[in-house]
Amino acid sequence: MASSIGRASLFLASGTMVSRVLGFVRTIILAQTIGVVGSASADAFAVANQLPNNIYAIIAGGTLSAVLVPQIVRATLHSDGGKGYINKLLTIAMVILAGTTVVATLAAPVLVTVSAPSWSPEQRALGIAFAFWCLPQIFFYGLYTVLGEVLNAKSVFGPFTWAPLVNNVVSIAGLVTFIVLFGADPSGERLVSDWSPDKIVVLAGSTTLAVACQALVLFVFWRRAGIHYRPDFRWRGVGLGAAGKLAGWTFGMLLVTQAAGLVETMVASIASGDAASVATIQAAWLIFMLPHSIITVSIVTAYFTKMSGHANRGETVELRGDVSAAIRVTGLFMVLGTVVLIVVAYPFSSLFTENVGQSVAMGNVLIAFVVGLVPFSALFVLQRVFYSLSNTKTPFFLQVLQATIFTALAIGCAFLPADLIAVGLALALSLATAIQTLVAGVMIRGKLGGVGGRTVVVSFLRFALAALPSAAAGVGTYLALQALLGGDFPTSGFVGPLISMAVIGVVMLAVYLGALFLIRSPELKDALGPLRARLGR
Repeated sequence: MASSIGRASLFLASGTMVSRVLGFVRTIILAQTIGVVGSASADAFAVANQLPNNIYAIIAGGTLSAVLVPQIVRATLHSDGGKGYINKLLTIAMVILAGTTVVATLAAPVLVTVSAPSWSPEQRALGIAFAFWCLPQIFFYGLYTVLGEVLNAKSVFGPFTWAPLVNNVVSIAGLVTFIVLFGADPSGERLVSDWSPDKIVVLAGSTTLAVACQALVLFVFWRRAGIHYRPDFRWRGVGLGAAGKLAGWTFGMLLVTQAAGLVETMVASIASGDAASVATIQAAWLIFMLPHSIITVSIVTAYFTKMSGHANRGETVELRGDVSAAIRVTGLFMVLGTVVLIVVAYPFSSLFTENVGQSVAMGNVLIAFVVGLVPFSALFVLQRVFYSLSNTKTPFFLQVLQATIFTALAIGCAFLPADLIAVGLALALSLATAIQTLVAGVMIRGKLGGVGGRTVVVSFLRFALAALPSAAAGVGTYLALQALLGGDFPTSGFVGPLISMAVIGVVMLAVYLGALFLIRSPELKDALGPLRARLGR
C-alpha cells in the first residue's frame, strides 16, 4: 500500500509540475502583457479574475472534496457500484454551479465595486468589464473539481492534475494573441481608458475559454475509466441528504473565507497604481504555492482516499498512522521549500517585473507568504482528516477563527504606508494560518487519541537542523554569483535569475538531503523510496 501511495504521489507531482511550469510561463507572459506592480490595468484584471478563482480555491480546498471522496467511497458499496450516486451528484452539482454562475455574473458590478471601493470610476468600469467575462469560470472550475474528485475516488488520479496543462496552453495562446494584436506593456503604463472592448474580450475571454477546456477534457477520462454519465434529477433515495448536510457547513466555510478575502482585496486595492497591490499579491501567491501544489497536494491527494477508507471502517490506529506520515513527509519538503524560496525571492520576482524596485517590492511580499508555508501545508493535511471522518462542521469553525484573526490584522494594514500594505497582508495571512493549524492539530489529537505528536515534533526538528546549513549554502552561493558575475546578475533580465535560481536550488537541495542523510532521518527514506524504485526499473 505504501508503495502504491508513493507511485501515485510521484505521478501526480509530475503532472502538477508540468502544469505549474506552464502556469509560471503564463503568469510571466501576463506580466509582460499588462504589468504586475503599480499597474492599474493589471489590478483591474486581477480583481476580476480573482472573483471566480476565490470560489475555486475553496472548492479545491474542501468544499466539494469534503463531500465527494468519502461519499463516493461509501457509494461504491451499493449494488450498482455507485453509478446512481455519481449521476445524481454530478447533476445537482451542475445545477447549483450554473445557478451560482448566473447570479454572480449578473452581480459583477456590485462584486467589483465592493472589492475595490477606493478605485476611480474608470478603473472600476474596466474591472467590471473584465468580471463579466471572467465570472463564468465559476461553473467550469466547479465542474473540473467534481469530475476530478470522482476520478480520484475511483483511484484514477492522473487526469485531475494533468488537466490544468490544457488550461495553461490555451491561456498562453490567448496572451500571445493579445500581444500580437495590441502590443505588450510590461511596465503597466497602459491607461485604463485605453482598453477597448476587443482588448477586454481577447484577454478575459481567452482566460475563461482555457478554464472551460480544462474541465471538459475530463469527460474523456471518465469514459476511459468506465464511468458513463446520465443526467438524473431524481435526487432522493441515494443518500444525498448526508452530502447536503456536509456541504452546508463547507458552504458556510466558503462564505467566511470569501469575506476575509474581500477584506484583503479592499485593503490591497488602496495601493493600486502606486505600489504592490492585488496583482502583485496574486503573483507572489503563485510562487508561494509552487512547493505546496507540487508536493503537498500530490501526497495528500493520494493519501486522502486511503484515509477515507480507514475512517469508514473505523480503523483509528491506521488513520493516525496516515496522518502522522502525511504531515512528516510533506513537512520534509516544505521546510526545504521555505528556505529556498526565501533565498531566491528577489531573483524569482524579477522574472515577473520590469525593474529592481518592482522585484524587491514583490520579493518582500513573497517572503511574507513563505514564512507560513509549513503550517499552511500541515493544515491541508489536517483538514483532510476531518473530511475523511465526514466532519465539515469543525473545519468551518476553524476557518471562522482564521478569518477573524486575519480580518482584524488586515484592517490594521490599511493604515500602513502604501508600499507596506501588501507585505502586511501576507504576514497577516501567515500568522492567522499558523494559529489555525495549531488549533486544528490539538482538535485532531483529541479526536483520534493522538497522532504521534512527539514523533512529528522530532521529525521537524531534524528538518530544521538540516535547513540551517542549506540556507547558509544558499546565501553563500547567491553572494558568490554576485561577486563573479556582477551584483545585479541574479535579478537582471531572464537568464540571470533563471541561472541563479537553478544553481542556488541545486546547492541547497544537495546540502539539505546530505544533512538529512547524516542525521539518519527516516522520513528521507520514505520520501525518496518511490523515486529510487522507479529509477531502478
